[in-house]
Amino acid sequence: MPKIIAINLNQPQEIKEINLTPEKMLNRECIVGRDRRCCVVLDDPLVSSLHGKIYFENGQYYYSDTSRNGSRINNKIAEPKQSYILRDRDTIQIGHYALMIQSLGEDSSVVTTENFSTSPNDYMPLAMIEPSSINHWNQGKLKVKCVQVIDETSDVKTFRFVAIPPVLFTYKPGQFISLDLQINGKEVSRCYSISSSPSRPHSLEITVKRIPDGLVSNWLHNNIKVGSEVQLSSLMGDFTFFAHPTQKLLLISAGSGITPMMSMARWICDTGSDIDVVFLHSTRTPDDIIFRRELELLAARHSNFHLAITTTKLESSQVWLGYKGRVNESMLISSVPDFGDRTIYVCGPEPFMQGIKTILEKLEFPMQNFFNESFGLSTQEKSQPEKITVSAPTSRPLQLTLSSMLSQLQPDLSKLEHTNGNRATLSPTTSSSQATVVFAKSGKEVIWDGEKSILELAEQENVTIRRGCGKGFCGACKQKLLSGNVEYKEEPRALQDSDRSVGLILTCIAEPVEKVVIDA
Repeated sequence: MPKIIAINLNQPQEIKEINLTPEKMLNRECIVGRDRRCCVVLDDPLVSSLHGKIYFENGQYYYSDTSRNGSRINNKIAEPKQSYILRDRDTIQIGHYALMIQSLGEDSSVVTTENFSTSPNDYMPLAMIEPSSINHWNQGKLKVKCVQVIDETSDVKTFRFVAIPPVLFTYKPGQFISLDLQINGKEVSRCYSISSSPSRPHSLEITVKRIPDGLVSNWLHNNIKVGSEVQLSSLMGDFTFFAHPTQKLLLISAGSGITPMMSMARWICDTGSDIDVVFLHSTRTPDDIIFRRELELLAARHSNFHLAITTTKLESSQVWLGYKGRVNESMLISSVPDFGDRTIYVCGPEPFMQGIKTILEKLEFPMQNFFNESFGLSTQEKSQPEKITVSAPTSRPLQLTLSSMLSQLQPDLSKLEHTNGNRATLSPTTSSSQATVVFAKSGKEVIWDGEKSILELAEQENVTIRRGCGKGFCGACKQKLLSGNVEYKEEPRALQDSDRSVGLILTCIAEPVEKVVIDA
């Protein structure tokens, strides 16, 4: 059981003592390298991710170099992939580190580290860690590492992540997370539905379609490789059949709206559920079907999983035996005769979801069993969303008198024009157009145009505020309201009571009611 002293030759005071037990590890080997899951982690750019290994065979301990950068054994160059017997006081030099074999004697400890700021699980390969020792995660920020990139179609990739240190991901099928990224020197957040299933908790997957002018989707496609590290935020969203238990489901999706549906489908099939599922998906061409092979396999293996796919832009050279055209009444009735008995979840572009909703209403579907997803939010649409007014926190109770209420409701008489001698109308410049936003830290003030959110005004004035989903779901754009009142176009889902108590607002959906001051 080797006891190793690791010394950083650039910083001799940095000493790490490591006890290894390769004879108890997978393949009886301990990996040495820069990767955080290695048994011996050496943080040095000259060290490869998986640089070499110390392994146990026929009662002996050996070292083998598997890198391109090379190693030295007792100051002699080690030949690549050759085995070198280790003895007490041997030295292995890797990059700027020297590993001294202090002892090969008996030691009952199991991969322990002294003077390490992290636990053994931070650098051990996930497959070698007992499941019972892994923590669960479902809230807060988390550092994750990409372990696989899958090309689903020509413009869609799936990114598979594991946590550092490893955790078990706990979430509900259909929920979404927010990625916190650094792009061109700016902090950017975006929400993505989770396409993997919590029945496979050791990793988490998002599936991203490249959008021609999409900042984040293009960045992810161009930059995220195996080994890339990013940060994600808490789980969010209530678009999940867990919220509305049922025995019969109809999942309807279009394009990349398939991602939360795939999470639900995988969970149902993985857990052996007897829920009867019809999966109806709309896509442009057969080549654009995301998860096609897996969906067909699920339908072949699970008698309670029924698949129907329609293509809307089939090319003349393509052979397709499935449905063709956009989802309409006849297609819905043909593919799902008992749709009226099912709970329906819909996800896709807004016009697609509205079209499905219109069809169902015409067919007198019980709409209390209809749920649709819009960038991570389960919605049952309102014709005129109620606006919510929020004021900056004050140290004294807010008192509204009759006169103050009237002054807010009554238009400025100086802005009235008289026509025909007996009728008053508002001039083009109304009181709402005089609402202004002051960005305190930036020293900029801008008149509200009656349309833009506070975040859009900030971006117009080159004031830095983090942008996330743009819909009030992720909370990336939170800023403190120092004074004045703002209005929300819709319910600010990402604000907690603790946020509201200190005056935080969601700038992406907030509009000024009067002159407001923002801490930005």
